[in-house]
Amino acid sequence: MVSRVLPSVPGSRTMLPDRRRFLTGLALTGLSAPAFLRGAAAQGLMKTRLQLSWIPNVQYAGEWMALDKGLFRKHGVEVEWAPGGPNAPAAPVVLAAGRADLGYTNWFPFLDAVMRGNDFVMVAAVYPRNPLGIISLPRKPIRRAQDLVGARILAQGATEKTAVDATLAIAGLPSQWTQVPAGFSPEPLLSGQGDGYTAFSTNQVITLENMGLVRDKDFFFTRFDEMGFRAFGAVLAAPRAYVEKSRPVVVGFLRGLIEGMRENERDPTVAPRLAVQRYGVDFGLDLRQQTRQNAVQIPLTKYDEPGRPLLSLDRELMAGVMYDGARATGRTNLPDVDRIADFTLVAEAHQGL
Repeated sequence: MVSRVLPSVPGSRTMLPDRRRFLTGLALTGLSAPAFLRGAAAQGLMKTRLQLSWIPNVQYAGEWMALDKGLFRKHGVEVEWAPGGPNAPAAPVVLAAGRADLGYTNWFPFLDAVMRGNDFVMVAAVYPRNPLGIISLPRKPIRRAQDLVGARILAQGATEKTAVDATLAIAGLPSQWTQVPAGFSPEPLLSGQGDGYTAFSTNQVITLENMGLVRDKDFFFTRFDEMGFRAFGAVLAAPRAYVEKSRPVVVGFLRGLIEGMRENERDPTVAPRLAVQRYGVDFGLDLRQQTRQNAVQIPLTKYDEPGRPLLSLDRELMAGVMYDGARATGRTNLPDVDRIADFTLVAEAHQGL
């Protein structure tokens, strides 16, 4: 099974209900709380509940390294985590229900949750560079926004459609393209069913490489942020009340995660084994694929712009091109970025290291 990196898409596959409607639906469906996983309890540690956005795979390399090496506990925090996946509620939904303290989500689902009345705060940008983009073939390369006009794009759902539409809108181009329904395999592109295929550099690009195809020769891949549509690939969010009440826990978690991410960069071979053999052992992950994915994703944890520490939020980027992208998709009356993000938490975490 090849894991799909869900936090790297700048949107949501399902409409996020407001808090009241979600809690009503939760009661009607009998949805139970996430099954949080943890090690043996230790006295004196501050507990936090973390909701993942996808199955436990190597995209959470920093977390696995921090858990394995006791880095969260080093900073006074015991982390209980719950997996996400195709049958799990989205992290903003779990946060709204009070069933998690911290959760991984994407830029647009977070923004939509806030605009529907949920008092959430963005804590960190785990992947400030987004791996979502377009695979194309030499017969019709798609390298710029204008190449999308008139193209037939194999796209999986609303998230991918939003990315294409936003890219065109930001570039001042008409939304003239055809969405061809697709799954998570790039093979329909190879058989000529479309001109482009929405994909992740951390997933389907690796699939093509494993088939023996050579990037920039046999196929091309261009990320949407390279075409003008910027959005964080994954963000860490929390209810404002939790951040205000449990700030030392949040800062301790961030310190452990920062150190875990540094450990992963020092030796990128360890986290894939942890994902395959321990944390994601029930999901049939492939070690070769997970190892390659880890190598590809490490650069995505860093900004293109210099001087931005790991996990930091960029106020100028958010208020500028990221809000431009939100407006291009019809989102209006956007809140001030200082209302929806705490720019001090990551800075405080780095000061303690």
